[in-house]
Order: sequence, then C-alpha cells, then structure tokens
Amino acid sequence: MALTLTLESARRLAVMCQHLAGPRPTGDLEGLRSILSRLRCLQLDPVNAVARSHLLVLWSRAGHYSPADLDTLLWQERWLFEYWAHAASIVLAEDYPIHHLMMRRYAEGESDYARMVHGWLEANDVLRRHVLDRLREAGPLPPGAFEDLAAVPWKSSGWTNGRNVERMLDFLWTQGHIMVAARQGRTRHWDLAERWLPGWTQAEPLSQEAAVTLATEHALRALGVARAPDIENHFTRSRYPGLTEVLAALHRSERIVPVAVEGGDETWYAHVDALALLERDAWQPHTTLLSPFDNLICDRERTERLWGFAFRTEMYVPKHKRQYGHYIMPILHGERLIGRLVPRMDRRRGVLEIEGVFPEDTTTDPSTVRAVAKAITDLAAFAGAREVVHGEKVTAPWRGAVLG
Repeated sequence: MALTLTLESARRLAVMCQHLAGPRPTGDLEGLRSILSRLRCLQLDPVNAVARSHLLVLWSRAGHYSPADLDTLLWQERWLFEYWAHAASIVLAEDYPIHHLMMRRYAEGESDYARMVHGWLEANDVLRRHVLDRLREAGPLPPGAFEDLAAVPWKSSGWTNGRNVERMLDFLWTQGHIMVAARQGRTRHWDLAERWLPGWTQAEPLSQEAAVTLATEHALRALGVARAPDIENHFTRSRYPGLTEVLAALHRSERIVPVAVEGGDETWYAHVDALALLERDAWQPHTTLLSPFDNLICDRERTERLWGFAFRTEMYVPKHKRQYGHYIMPILHGERLIGRLVPRMDRRRGVLEIEGVFPEDTTTDPSTVRAVAKAITDLAAFAGAREVVHGEKVTAPWRGAVLG
C-alpha cells in the first residue's frame, strides 16, 4: 500500500529536500558542499538582472556567502565541473560516471540530428584534431585560439550558423573529450578532460542501469516527491532509459516508496532518505526569493501540479505583452509559492529597484509582508545594492515591504 501524504506535507518535503527549509546551511565551503550534494546541479544562464542564476540558487539557501568559494570548488578543488544536466549546468565531479553515459552515447542513433552531427564531425576531422592538438600543447585556451579549419561549415537557422570552432568545442565537450577549465567573464577556456578531471574521479564506466539508478536516487532525494515524468525532467533530463524497471528495482530493495498525494490518483515516489526528514519533524520554514531557474521550480509542469503555481519567464516576451515583467522571482513563504517579485539591479547607481510585487492572494498578512521585506533586504545586500526603491506597480502594503 502506498504512503499517503497531504498536499501540505508533500510540499514541505519538497522544500526541505531543496534546503529551503530547516536549519540554514552555512555560507562557507562546507555549507555550499552540503547544498550542492543535495541539488547535484546548478543551471547556468547568462541573464544577470540581479545576479547570475546559479549564484541566486545558492543565496536562496545559504543567505550571504562569497561567490569566490564557489569558484574555489570549481576551478581550484575541481570538486565541480560544467556539463549538461537538465540544462547547461555546474555538476559534481563525483557524478562524472553518471554524465559519462551521455558523453559516450552522444550523436549516436538514427535521428536526423544525430546523423547530422556525426556526419559533420567526420567531414571536419581536421578541425577536430587541430582543437585537440592545440589543447594538448598549450591548454587551457579560449575559442579565439583555434583556427577555423572546417571543410564543411555548420548550418543552422540560428546563431550557431557558420560558427564552426564553437560548434566543434561544444561537441567535443558534450562527448567528454574536453572541459571548461576557466572562465573570463562569459568566455570559456577549454582543456583536455584527461588533464582537467581530478585524479579521484571514477573513470570506470557504469552500465546504463547503474547510471540511471544513481541518477534516479539523486533526483528523488532532491525532489522529495515525484512522479516518473518528474524524474525524467530533473537532473539528467530525458536521460533515464529503462526508468520503469529501475523504479521497480528500487522499490523492491526498499530504497524508494510509492506515495499517493492528496487530491490526485497518480503514483508518486519518495526516497527513504527524504522521508526521514518528515519523520524527524524537521520543518523550519523560511521566506526567500527564487531564481526563475531555481531547482525547486525548473520543471514548470510539476510546479503547477504540486503548488498550483503557473510560472513562466517573460524575458523573451515583447514588453507590451508581458503580464508581470522582464525578470520574475517567485516568492517562497514556508511551503507555499505566494507570489512574484520583479527586481532589477541598477549597478551604476547601486540601486535594487522592485518594479512590481504580484501576490497570489489579495489578502496580505502583515507578518508575511515583513518576511518578504527581509528577503528583499537580504537580496539587495547580496547583489551589492546600497538602496532599494520601488516602481509604480508596487502597491500598498507591499511598498512597505520594499522600503523595509
């Protein structure tokens, strides 16, 4: 018989598993390791309206911390590396065997895209060898250090059209031959994977079943409760071949438990490690603001199903068609998503402007306003703002929250 959870308990479990409730992790190296060991990935996104998304994800959990510590984990300790998870992400070096499944199978198969990539790589073997030889001789190197020796240009209808060196670097990265070894601004510097990976990284390939089993357990520990489609969309998105059999095996070994969530008839699953949080009565709610790409809400369908919160970004929506604003941060209050905040950091003036606050509920509890006010103040401090101001779309009593 499946365990039954109320909707509130399911939400609380999900939030606790994301380090968004309970004792707040410290903002030092050990605290960041604790957060990352649960999340397993941080999505990278170039938008910098307040701060880069991966930095905000850590801020929502640890509060104030030094981004230099994340750089230490990435570039000095090499405890982390950049690879494709549910999107371009920062991932754990100990998960290299999981990601290696994608590396060794990339561009295989009979899909039109796989055939196109495979054919282009074969036609441009001279460019491929040139990149690898240059890195072997002088890496790490930026894209501009390579000659465009492509015999056949890359063709696409988007920005990658004709960008042959960049395409080759991305393909070699996805195949695991090279890795991002440094960044200067948004420019990635590349090196050979064999030289970059720490010596303790497990090099022995995992079987498909073993890799999918590990990824499934990581996803469930991070999600708290999830349906099979939710697992498919999390962590190593769309890379769970044989998931039905893996879930059955994990159930037999008592690593996961089927769960019924109040109000629905679908089967959800929870990892026994996650359920231990409920058993310890570890609920300590927080109020914080979430990056649009936060791990809690990166699966929009699950977010709407579990929280009743229909969240969409509007960055690429024409301004006159936006419902809320360019950069939207959901407001997490306890186990509920209670609204949206639209912030913009003016770095020249040192001002964090709150362009709008859009609560889900028209009734406003003063204690909730105070909690959101503190979250805004903390965000401003993290972003380096000396002042917080509000725009015309911020109505009372939220103006008090914005101005503290």
